[in-house]
Order: sequence, then structure tokens, then C-alpha cells
Amino acid sequence: MTLIHGFAEIRDEWIDELNTRARIFRHTATGATVLSMENDDENKVFGVSFRTPPVDSTGIAHILEHAVLGGSQKYPLKEPFVQLIKGSLKTFLNAFTSPDKTTYPVASQNLQDFYNLVDVYLDAVFHPLITPNHLAQEGWHYEVDEATGALRFKGVVYNEMKGVYSSPDSLFYRYTQQALFPDTTYGLDSGGDPAVIPELTYDQFRTFHATYYHPANARIFFYGDDPVDERLRRLDAVLADFGPLTVDGTVALQPPFAEPVRLVKQYGVDEGDDTAKKTMTAVAWALPEIDDPATVMGLSVLSYALVGTQASPLRKKLVDSGLGEDVYGGFGTGLRQPTFRVVMKGMEADAVDAFEDLLLTTLADLAATGIEEDMVEAAVNSIEFDLRENNTGAYPRGLSLFMRALSTWLYDQDPLAPLAFAAPLAAVKEALADADYLPYLIRTYLLDNTHRVTLAMEPDPTVNQARDEAEQARLDAARATMSDAEIVEIREQMRTLQALQQTPDTPAQLALLPSLQLTDLDPHIKTVPSDEQTVDATPVLYHDLFTNGIVYLDLVFDMHVLPQELLPYAVFFAKAMTKLGTATEDYVKLSRRIDSKTGGVYATDYTLARHDSDRSEALFLVRGKSTVEQAPALLDILRDILLTTDLDQQARFRQVVLETKARLEAGLVPSGHSYVNSRLRAQFSEAGWVEEMLGGIDYLYLVRRLAQEVENDWPGVREKLEAVRALVINRDTLRANVTLDADNWQALQPQFGAFAAALPAQPSSGVDWARGAVTPNQGLAIPAQVNYVGKGGSLYDVGYTYHGSINVITNLVRTSWLWDTIRAQGGAYGAFCRFGKQSGVWTYLSYRDPNLTGTLANYDGTAAFLRDYDLSDDELTKSIIGAIGSMDGHQLPDAKGFSAFTRHLAGITDAERQQTRDDILSTTQAHIRAFADVLEAFNARANVVVMGSGDALRAANQEAGGDWLAVEKVM
Repeated sequence: MTLIHGFAEIRDEWIDELNTRARIFRHTATGATVLSMENDDENKVFGVSFRTPPVDSTGIAHILEHAVLGGSQKYPLKEPFVQLIKGSLKTFLNAFTSPDKTTYPVASQNLQDFYNLVDVYLDAVFHPLITPNHLAQEGWHYEVDEATGALRFKGVVYNEMKGVYSSPDSLFYRYTQQALFPDTTYGLDSGGDPAVIPELTYDQFRTFHATYYHPANARIFFYGDDPVDERLRRLDAVLADFGPLTVDGTVALQPPFAEPVRLVKQYGVDEGDDTAKKTMTAVAWALPEIDDPATVMGLSVLSYALVGTQASPLRKKLVDSGLGEDVYGGFGTGLRQPTFRVVMKGMEADAVDAFEDLLLTTLADLAATGIEEDMVEAAVNSIEFDLRENNTGAYPRGLSLFMRALSTWLYDQDPLAPLAFAAPLAAVKEALADADYLPYLIRTYLLDNTHRVTLAMEPDPTVNQARDEAEQARLDAARATMSDAEIVEIREQMRTLQALQQTPDTPAQLALLPSLQLTDLDPHIKTVPSDEQTVDATPVLYHDLFTNGIVYLDLVFDMHVLPQELLPYAVFFAKAMTKLGTATEDYVKLSRRIDSKTGGVYATDYTLARHDSDRSEALFLVRGKSTVEQAPALLDILRDILLTTDLDQQARFRQVVLETKARLEAGLVPSGHSYVNSRLRAQFSEAGWVEEMLGGIDYLYLVRRLAQEVENDWPGVREKLEAVRALVINRDTLRANVTLDADNWQALQPQFGAFAAALPAQPSSGVDWARGAVTPNQGLAIPAQVNYVGKGGSLYDVGYTYHGSINVITNLVRTSWLWDTIRAQGGAYGAFCRFGKQSGVWTYLSYRDPNLTGTLANYDGTAAFLRDYDLSDDELTKSIIGAIGSMDGHQLPDAKGFSAFTRHLAGITDAERQQTRDDILSTTQAHIRAFADVLEAFNARANVVVMGSGDALRAANQEAGGDWLAVEKVM
């Protein structure tokens, strides 16, 4: 057997669909397996994943995921992970814990940077330090209140999971999975239940790593254009430290249920909240393990056909019933046993039986009569388009493939089976020739499958208080049993942790970490070919890029033609265009037509700030994509929805509004920092105000009002939607963006010209919008155990003149001061600072934060940090590299074209971008110290927005001795 750096090649295949050579190697000394994918993608990906099935809900796998990135034998820094974030050109750098695995992926377009990331990650996972302090910092520890002597729990993961358990949707997903798999590791919470996390001991922590973090239990992945020989050489240099080991990370199969199970759970709401229509219900199945790719593909088609779109018959039947506000679900392959679930939200508690009966009856009807042919065609085309386009957005393509491979590889099945999709897709297309194929799947995997759970989760105003009281009782009981010596020991650990958190790495330690130099950076910006054209009087920005035969088309119309009172209705006109149907087809037929002929069509609002004017680019955006062959069909669809959307559909529009409301409310806890950021930005620029009106808390309030308007004044609502269409859809304000290769664009131009010429044209004049008075400091009350703390203002208002060094400064502040004070010391899951060059708005934000006023004090301390921090040349270089990395993120062709278009609309030239890059590369300590004065002036004039529990907001006001936060109840 020929060995390559200690690896035996056991498989070598070419995957046509991915234009990739895939080779599988086994390390003979340790048994580690490697999937190596070779192609011309410059966005290189590495990852290592371990089977890590937990035996309890202490969050041991999750806490260890955090801890292993906190220093290793070769790199004994405080947090190498943060240093990589600060000073790498990475296009992806993270780690995540799943119910049965822990995965550590990195990606970069720069070869040396890629090797640096791989080296640090390999040492981190195989040789971490993981001291007791790592468990205390990242997991949990006691702290003693110096004033009262009371105990409290603290830890990054502990607070992260308190945030997770404050989200009803997160709880609901966990309860459903645990109910389906009560006898396996899936019945536990690998992320950690806050009520159980404090049971984790350091001995368990060390033993878990020793048990599962061995090469014999590793699935290692490479992807991209880097040399394979070097991949294996670098791996062998690390794996040579290990010998063979038998690791049992097997996930047991759940014995099937003899009969379906029904459960009721509760989630917390505030006292006095309206609990009507707040129940959510899932009907979920666990399927047997499936090792046939064609069956998996067939179930994916079935899932899309049943619930994947608004036109899917099962989803439509449930939505039309009026039993709830939103329906979603489908086929899931993230666990050893696949699942299928259907969820309805916004229900009355007494509607659960009716929902379950209707769902099962509808499935039985579809199994008897089959699914309409055009729905099946739409499902197949949509899935095939997505697979062939392989458009993963900002997410590296290689990482997407790694996660797909793990869906089988982790369970000792073929890792290439989920990647080579052509054969299973062909098999499913052939099987669909038999009209009974999908009905057979319905009967086999759903109707005849007794491994089913019906779970209802109801709002309960006693849950939050009971949870808090249980935590306090646990702390009080622990405090009562502690001796004075133990309290002294806790205080000593607190001081030790604080000292570690506050002590920076030495220059010698930092020098150990591999890093790039400024000479490794390209001094020039990345440009996108862009040609300003006019096609039949329509301005077009055209990008000659290879798109593999797919046309990407963006249309924008000016929303500044709308009176202010109509502006929020533009969002719902955008939704109506693809959700209400047209003059010639209802929304079901339209949806199936879109899925059958295109890769997707949607409309939305899009707002850009301009540095040269407070007036924003407030745009009505319509986006579509298709194969070149189907471009005429795409243009026909766009013409129909722009001109003939049937707006007189009260019942359907009501469904759209209720669905929107349910999803906005579900996003409050998981995305609280985004809502806080929106509220802050709204106070300082028109662009920010528009974004808040059309997507923030104010938008949520509008949606709630609109739900009532639809019931009480439908003619008035319809009239407003008609007015939006009449004003916005105007050829005179139309601008287009096209990304496609030149030959295909030349052929498509006449068709696009005819399309644009058919749109109505009318003279238009801009409308000025009045933003109204600003409430400077706001508290947004939601039922949550954590806070999202924001502070923001305009730097231009305090005299700041833009210089590209601010990109270096934001990188430095985020990865040094904010990380150390708010995450490491404060226990929040995350902290950020953001700056918008066009608007001039600077914001601080924290995520899943146990603190409030302390976090604000840390924000205000940033100025002193910048003024006093003795930044070494090495650290400055890293911060510069990180800033360049943020500028140079990897983009697929459609993203390149759209980014160039938005810069064009905002008036940002390549010359300005190059100047910013030059500024970044020439940033000095003097720029950083000078910026401290800017932030000092900012502190006094900035405003505060906090989202958190009503108790936390009231406590902050009480601490300040007055109602400095204007509190409004959001949920």
C-alpha cells in the first residue's frame, strides 16, 4: 500500500455536479479519516468534526467547544480565537455544537492565511489547555455579590443558553426533538439547559475531551485549490502525536413508538400579557435511518411539495383553516434518524385537536388522490436549481458541502452520497413517472408511522417567575451549605478570573501565533466589471461575469414618490406581488409557475444612506434569477406581478399579515440586538428611520395595527396598496442591475427592453418625510432573561471627518476592549461596535447580556481604552489585516454584481474605496489616539436603547434614581 505522509488513499472519485475531485484518506497510525475535495475555488475550507454525544444536559460539548479555542500547547495565549478574528483574512472562522457532533471550520482565500488558521485550529482541538478557569469562564462559576454576600451564576455559555431558553421557538424545537428521541442522546440538550449547566464538574469536562477529541473520532475535511500533498503533510505532523484508540461515539437509534404521543409544555410570558392565540403546536415524526440517497431526495421533494411553499397543498389547507397564524416545517436530515414536522403558530389552546385532525386527514387525502403535477414539477425544479446553482451566499461553498457530507459520514455511511446529487435526482424523476410514488412516501413515512409526537406549547405567565425563583432557591441552598472558607475560595476564584481577563497576552505570547504581514496584502481594492448602459431608456448597470448560465436581474423603483403614510404599506405591496396572485392566476398557480420556471422571485424594500445628503435612497427592490433559457419566462412573471397583482384578496392578505406578525414576534429574543440597532439608527438618519419603519419595532407595531385594519377597514387597506402600486411602479424611476456573461446579455437585451417598455411611465417628484421627535433613551420590554444593550449616535455631529482608519479601530475595539469587558468579564455572549460611513452613525451593541448599566459604562470606557492602550506594532498590523479581511470577503457572482449596484446607487466610487483601503493600510497609533477624542464627545451626546425584561429595565431606572429609560412594552 502506497502511503502519502502516513495516509492511505481509500477512494478517488470525480463529482461532475461539483466539478470536483473527491478523495478519501485514512491515517494509518490513528484511524483519522479525511475527505479531500480538489477544485478551482479560491475560498479554501478546512474543518474537523468530532462525534460528541452528551450523556446529560450540562452543555458539556458546547462549553468545551468554547474552551478549546481558549489557548493550546503550541499557542498558550489567552484566546487565540480572538486574535485570529482580529488579524486574519478569514472568510469563515467559528465553531458550533450540534446534538451529536462538534465542528470546527475555517476558510480563507489567502493560502498562507489558510495554513495559519488550519495550524491554530488543529492545535486547539487536539492539544487545548482547558484549565478549570476555562470551565469557569466559558461554562459557569459562582460569584459573590460584594454588597449583599449573595451568590449568582455566571459564565458565557450559561448566559447564552438563558437567552436561548427565553426564545419560545428555540424551546419548542428542543421540546419536539426531545419528545421524539427520549431514549437517545437527542433527548438531551447538547447546548446546555441553564438549570443543569451548574452540575458540570471539571473532571467530567476533562474526561469528555480525552474521550472524544482523538483523531480516531475525527472527520477531517479540506476543500479548494490548495495542494493536496501539503494538506496531508500538515495533518500528519499533528496526528503523529497520537496512536490508535477505540472511540465509541455512536448515536443509538430510538426504538419506534408503539403509538403516537401527545404532550403539552409551557413557555414564559409576562404577567398580564394577552395569551390568546399564543399556543404553538407541532406534529412531528421520527423516521427510520435511511441510507439510500434517492429516498432522501424523494422525501426532500415530498417535503417541498407538501409544505415548502405557500402553494403547497398541506400548508395551504392548514393556513386556510384559520386555526393559526403561521405554518412551516418539513423534512430534516440533521440527525441520524431524519424527522418530518409541521408546525402551526398563533393558535388558541383549544385548537390543537382540530389542527392535528386536519393535518392527518389532509395527508390521507393526498395519499389517496396524489399531489398535483404542477406542484411536483415546481418542487423538483426548485430543488434542482438550488443544487446546480450551489449558491451559498456569504457562507463558503466548501463548508456547505462539509456539513452535507457529515449528514452521512458521521454515522459511518458514505460521505459522498449527499454530494453527488445527479444520480439520486434522476432516480427520483424516474420514480415520479409513477403517480403513486409520493403517496407511497406519505403512507410509509408519515401515515403508517406511529413514531409521532403532537406537542403543544402554551403561554404561561407563571413560568418566568417560577424559573427565577428556582434559580434563586438553588443559589440560596448552595450558599447556606458553604463555609466561610468556601466563600473565600469563591472570591479568590473571582479575582483570579478577573486578573486573567484583564491581563493581556505578552508580546512573546502573541508572537507565537502565525500571522500575515502587511506585505502579504493586496494594496488594491477588488473591483467588479460594471458598465452603465441604457436599454430602451432604462438605466442598467451591467456586470460581465461568468454565472454558469444563470441570469441575475435586479429592478429598483424610487419609494420617495410615496406620501409618508403610505411608506409602510410598500412592504406589504412587495409581499402581495408573490403571495396574492395576478389577474390571470391565483397565488397557488403563480407560486408554482415561479418555482417551475425560475430560481426565485421576490420583492422587498431596500434603503441606502448617502454621505452627501440626509435624503436616503429608499428603494422598492424586485429580484429574480433563472437560467438563460428561462429568462423570457422570468420576464413574463415579473411583468405580471408588477402590473396585475390582484390586491382584492382580503382573506389571503390577512394570512400574509398574520404570518408576518408571528415571525416578527418570534425573532425578538433571538435577534434583539438587531432590533436595538435599528431603533438607534432611526434616530440619526433618514435611511435608519426608513429601515425602522419597514423592519424594526415600529414595523412590528404597524403589522399589529394592520391585522386589525384588514378586519375593520379592508377597502381602506386595499386603496392604500393600490396607491402604492400606482406611484411606485413607474418606468421613469426604474433602474436595473444585470449580472451575466456578455454573449448571453447581448441576446437578452431586446427582451429586457420590451419588458421595461411595457411598464407605465409618469412624471414623478420626490416627497419629503418628517421623522418626528426622538426619544433619546428607550427601554423595550420583552419576556427574556438577558438583555440587548445599545448606545449610538452620529460621529459627524460631533465633528468627526471620515478616515479609513475607523475600520481598523472598530476591529480593535470589538476584539479587544468590548470582548474583554463585556464578554469575558461581563459574561455576555457577544458585543459589537458598528459604523456606517454614509450615515456617520456609530453604535455599540451587546448580545444575550446579563448586565445593563455596567455594559453602558464599558461602552463609555472605550475612549479611555483607545487613549491609553499601548498598541504594539504586531497588534496594529493584525487589526489592519482584519479590517482588510472584512473589506475583501468572498462573493459569488450574483453578490459581486449586487454589491457593485448598491455602491453605485449610494454614490460610492472605486476611487473612494481605494482611498479607504489606503487609509487602512497606513493607519498608525496616532489615528487611534485621536479617535479617542471623538468617542469622548460621542459619549455625552449618544442615545441608549435597551431590550430586556421589564424588571431589568425598571431596575436600571431605579439604580439611576429616575426614569431615564422611557420603557415601552413590546411583548
